[in-house]
Amino acid sequence: MLTITATLRCQGGHEDVLRDALLDVARHVAAHEPDTIGFFVSQDLADPCIFTTYERFADQAAMDRHNTSAALARCFATISPILDGDVVLLTGTELSAKT
Repeated sequence: MLTITATLRCQGGHEDVLRDALLDVARHVAAHEPDTIGFFVSQDLADPCIFTTYERFADQAAMDRHNTSAALARCFATISPILDGDVVLLTGTELSAKT
């Protein structure tokens, strides 16, 4: 199982925009990406400007389809102007999971 963990920070006052854009991607994943095994979105309790996604993919092809999807492109077109710093991406191989 391949994974991506992404951490995104938006400028203060734009939390709703970032949250809505990430949830739009989550809805797209649920409806159109059967080989994306999981797509989780979290908002930090201490700093609501920080969001994290945890994404689980059946294989490299599934990850590539997700990363080149129109939904993700729309998300980044929306959020790029409100990001505070770079998106931090960690790509890995999942070693353990409780499902």
